[in-house]
Amino acid sequence: MELDVSRQTISKWEAGQSYPDFQRLVMLSDYFHMTLDELVKDIDVEEVRNKNMTDEKISSIYTDLEKGKYYFNKLFKGLAIFGWFVIILMIIAVVLEFL
Repeated sequence: MELDVSRQTISKWEAGQSYPDFQRLVMLSDYFHMTLDELVKDIDVEEVRNKNMTDEKISSIYTDLEKGKYYFNKLFKGLAIFGWFVIILMIIAVVLEFL
């Protein structure tokens, strides 16, 4: 059966560190000839919900950080270009003053 997952992912499933998505649960239930209820009967659903919420929050934080870095870099580059522009204008002003 092809689940298209790594051994590490399966190891995390077995250790309860993560859980398969719904599509893979259906594939597993078909493979083992079990209902979904039988397959997940010992899993604490509330714990899974809380973990998913935590994972989503962490993912959101990383996404926000990446966006912040992106905009900071744009701002920094813009300020650097503006700084060079001001320096060039100052040099031109000094040169024109001596002419």
